[in-house]
Amino acid sequence: MPKKAAKPESRLAMVRRARKINRELAEVYPYAHPELDFRNPFELLVATVLSAQTTDLRVNQTTPALFAAYPTPEDLAAAVPEEVEELIRPTGFFRAKTKSIMGLAAALRDDFGGEVPGRLEDLVKLPGVGRKTAFVVLGNAFGVPGITVDTHFMRLARRWKWTESDDPVKIEAEVAEIFPKSEWTMLSHRVIFHGRRICHARKPACGACPIAHLCPSYGEGETDPEKARKLLKYEKGGFPGQRLNPPPDYPGLPAPPLGANS
Repeated sequence: MPKKAAKPESRLAMVRRARKINRELAEVYPYAHPELDFRNPFELLVATVLSAQTTDLRVNQTTPALFAAYPTPEDLAAAVPEEVEELIRPTGFFRAKTKSIMGLAAALRDDFGGEVPGRLEDLVKLPGVGRKTAFVVLGNAFGVPGITVDTHFMRLARRWKWTESDDPVKIEAEVAEIFPKSEWTMLSHRVIFHGRRICHARKPACGACPIAHLCPSYGEGETDPEKARKLLKYEKGGFPGQRLNPPPDYPGLPAPPLGANS
């Protein structure tokens, strides 16, 4: 007899499964955190802009020299562009990024008294700052809940059937309806952690995934446990993380500085 087609998951069942995924990810990654090194809102804002189309690791290896030279918005706004370009060259697209970070530094100096604003509507007016960057800053520098829809979050939200959209703003809105606002920032960290460590884009480590039993896309990646374990990244695979100065509860190794052997 042919197998009966699986009954479509109801909205209520999906929401319950999504919230269970979040609870279980909280147990897997109790140390989840932003993976950019920063000491204040200005540093986080600049680092997040620099992180476009590169790794947090490369940004973290680059920003110490940048912030040593230009510790405040006023300093960066008055910099020589060619000197900034050289400092941030390792992050890629350094000319466009220099224009963005010097532009936002000038806007902070001229419009906000040299301080990073704590409102979404102000942040998104700054050069190079979109909703994703704004929510990173709001959630991690100001404690304002927000959902950070980066490439990892988009991929996992679709794999877990939280959404069918590929538009970041629509995904943000749909996921926001599933979870209480108080969970938004930490949910973002957990999902991004999972995407970087286990649920990779090209070959997810399904056989080593602690939430495989909740995943409707199980089997897209390597299901053999031994082979899957070899795909794990960062602390899950025994390798250094992305931060040179990780939080005290991070169980992995700090990343090496720029130019050091990994």
